[in-house]
Amino acid sequence: MTQIDYTGHPLLDVGLATLTAFARKRHPRELTESDLRKAAEYMEKHYIAKPLRSFLTVVFPNSGYTQPAFEKQPEKQKIYAQRVLFSFDSFPSPETDPFLGCPAAAVPYDAYDVKSKLPLGRAFRQHVPLLTGEGVINFHAYGDAGIPLSGLSMLAFQALPLGCAKVGARLLAVYSDDPHLLLHFARTFLETNKQNVQIAQTADNDELPDTSPRRPRTLLIEHLLAAEKARLEKGQEASPATVTAYYFSNYGKAAEIRIFPLPLEVSAFLGSVQSPKYIHLWEKLVKRGWQITQQGGEARYNRLYEDLFTLPDAAPSFIRCYFLRRPGRAWDRSDPTPGYDTRREGDLISWPLTELFLRKVVRMDERRIQYIQQLGESLATYVVERNDRGFFNTFWMARNYGEVRAALIRASQAEVRHGRPPLVNLDQFLAIFEQAEGIPSADWHLGRDLVLIHLLDQLYQRGWLQAHAAELPETEEVTEET
Repeated sequence: MTQIDYTGHPLLDVGLATLTAFARKRHPRELTESDLRKAAEYMEKHYIAKPLRSFLTVVFPNSGYTQPAFEKQPEKQKIYAQRVLFSFDSFPSPETDPFLGCPAAAVPYDAYDVKSKLPLGRAFRQHVPLLTGEGVINFHAYGDAGIPLSGLSMLAFQALPLGCAKVGARLLAVYSDDPHLLLHFARTFLETNKQNVQIAQTADNDELPDTSPRRPRTLLIEHLLAAEKARLEKGQEASPATVTAYYFSNYGKAAEIRIFPLPLEVSAFLGSVQSPKYIHLWEKLVKRGWQITQQGGEARYNRLYEDLFTLPDAAPSFIRCYFLRRPGRAWDRSDPTPGYDTRREGDLISWPLTELFLRKVVRMDERRIQYIQQLGESLATYVVERNDRGFFNTFWMARNYGEVRAALIRASQAEVRHGRPPLVNLDQFLAIFEQAEGIPSADWHLGRDLVLIHLLDQLYQRGWLQAHAAELPETEEVTEET
C-alpha cells in the first residue's frame, strides 16, 4: 500500500484527515488497507441512503449517489459506490496521480462511472468538488479533460463531506498547516455528522441537520478556541498555526467557494487568551459580542469572532471597538457593537489583554508599548491627584490631533509650574503619536486610543472612573478628523 501523507491541497487533506479520524489514528501514515476498507464500507452504506443521499448533491451533484435516474435503480448506485470507494485496491494505470505522486487507478471496468464511458482512472466534477465537468477541455493540457486520480485520493475526496461542517446549503472545510489542528476539526465534524445521520435515520428524516446554527466564521473560531483549551488542559505548549476555512457548494450553477483565512498572528493571540491570566477578561468580551436575538432565540454569530478575520489590517478599529468599548457602526439591528459604552463598561477595559494583542497581532515595537504604558500611568496619577476632569474629557473626546497635543502640553505645563516633571517627554510623544516602528505615522488615533485604554484601566482600578461616571461625556460613534 502506498505511504499516505498530507499533500498541501486543502480539500484533499481534509479528506485524508477524515479517514484518519474515522480509523481513530493520529496521522494518515498510520492508515492501513483495513482502515480504508472500513471507511469505504461506511460510505457505501450511507451515501446511497437518506439523509446523506440528498445532502451529497451539494458536493457530488450528478454522481452515482445522487443521480435522479438511479433512484429506482439501486443496483447502479451500488455499482458506482463500489467503483469509486474501493478503487484503492485496483491495478495501477499508466498515469500518475498529481496529488500523491502514485499511479492513478485502473478502476474496475476502467472508469469512475457506471456505464464505463469515462476515460480510464479520470475524475470530474461529480467526483472532486469544484473541478470541471465531463467534456470541458478548458484548462487541461492538450485538451485532455479530467484529472487522473489514485484510489487513495479518490477515497479521500469522497470522505471530505464527512469531515466538514454542514452550514446551511454549503459545506465548511477547515484546513491548517498544523496536522494536529487539521485532524481536530475533521474529527469533530465527523463525529457530529455520524451522530446526525443516526438521528435522522431513526426519525426517518430525509434531511441531514446542520452541524451548528452558527455562521461559518463564528463556528470556526468556536472550535479553534475549544482546540486551544483542550491543548492547555493536556499541558501541551502553544503551537500557533495558520487556519483557513473553505465554505463551498458544488451544486449546479450555484457552485461557489468563499475562503476565510485566519492569520498566524491571530491564531497565536487566540491560543494565548486561553491562559488563566487572560481567559476571564477575554470571555467577558466574547459574551458582549453575541448577536442580539429575541427572547429564546439562538445567536448565529459573534461580532467579535467575525471581526477577527479583518486582522491585522483593521487592528486600529478593532482595538477601538472591543478594547476601548467605543460604539461600533450598526450592520443590522442584531449587531451588539452600537450598544458599547466606555462609561458603563469600564470593567471590560483591560490593558493586559490589549498589550497581548499588540504583541501577538500588531507586532508592535516593545519600546513603543513601554512608552504607552508609562504615559497611561502618568496620566492616571495626574487625573486622580489633580482631579482634572477637563483634561480627561478633552483627551477622551478629542476629534483631531491638535486637541490631543494641546491637552498634553497644557497639563504638562501645569505640572512644570508646580515643580514636577512634564507628563510626557519628546521621545515618548514621537513614539506614541507620530512614529510607528521609526516610520512617520499619520494615524494619531491609535496612539491616543492605546494610552486611553491604559488610563481608563488604571482609573477603574483606583475607583476614580466609577466615582465620576455620571459626569463624563457620553461616547458616540463619530467620524474623527485627522
